[in-house]
Amino acid sequence: MFCPECGSTDKKMIGNICIDCFLNDFQMIEIPENIEVTICKHCNSKLEEGKWSESNLPEDEIVYRALERNIKINPKVENEIIDLEIEQIKGSTYTCTVNVIGEVYDSEIEETHDVNVKINRTSCPTCSKIQSGYYESVIQFRADKREIHQEEYKKADEIVEKTLNNQYKKDKLAYCPQIAKLKEGRDYYIGSLKSGRKVANALKEKFGGIIKESPRLISEDKSTGKGLYRIWISVRIPEFEVGDFIKYQDKILQIEDIGKNRVIGRDIETNKRHTIPWKDTEDLDVIRKSKDIEKTEVISKTPNTIQILDPTDYSVVDLELKEDSNINIGDSVDIIKINDYYYLLN
Repeated sequence: MFCPECGSTDKKMIGNICIDCFLNDFQMIEIPENIEVTICKHCNSKLEEGKWSESNLPEDEIVYRALERNIKINPKVENEIIDLEIEQIKGSTYTCTVNVIGEVYDSEIEETHDVNVKINRTSCPTCSKIQSGYYESVIQFRADKREIHQEEYKKADEIVEKTLNNQYKKDKLAYCPQIAKLKEGRDYYIGSLKSGRKVANALKEKFGGIIKESPRLISEDKSTGKGLYRIWISVRIPEFEVGDFIKYQDKILQIEDIGKNRVIGRDIETNKRHTIPWKDTEDLDVIRKSKDIEKTEVISKTPNTIQILDPTDYSVVDLELKEDSNINIGDSVDIIKINDYYYLLN
């Protein structure tokens, strides 16, 4: 057989033409001359097939991957080696070369393609929301029947910041664009509802209290006709604090710890600890605050009692000693007066 293109009769035939003529017109890869890549100018996310995906890659690596993604290799090519190079950068356009060496029907060939990759920079939907101060939830941090202390505000701010920092790894809307400092408490505006709920639970974990959600209609999605809501999340911390005195089931307890699901108090008469489920805390009465604790001096002691001076009128008061007490004459002790009776505290 002879090649109808070159007339050769002594070369390997590929179909109706010789191997040389076949390889002259053979293209190992297909790649567009111009490629466009859309990335977010704030977070470097990429837009691919209508979807944004996170990317922390440097821009040149994004260009290389765009080249790789657009290369289509002819199935007849074997043992291919592809070399990508960025030759020049002008503004947002990268001039690149794609060099390919491969084997086709046991013959090694090489080809080079020039490709321009243009980077289009815009804002992804998430960053657009962040830039506009978008939020889906508002945490209303309040206290029941009392003012919130500055130390509590400081701790709450730290909890909000720490929780959002932890959430940011999986939720880019885990941010707080605004904190409203009100007389009755704080309002923390949170980018996403998911992270808002995480913040609310973290605050409850520290301070205890009750969480309630209240959705509010803010507008309507014109494309779907569905209402768009923001969620107000109330975190109301209790009236009582660690160190306060409460009445619970005819017992007087001093609060030792407040948790997410329970309150721990110690009976000031028997020294026994009690765990109170949070659902029962509505029945607690605060009868004294920790600031009402007074100090006085022991002036006398017997095996079962001590005598102290009443801090108000300096009269002598007899108090029963608790078991294993190491109190001695001259010691300073803490006492609390409830219903005209002084209790000796540990």
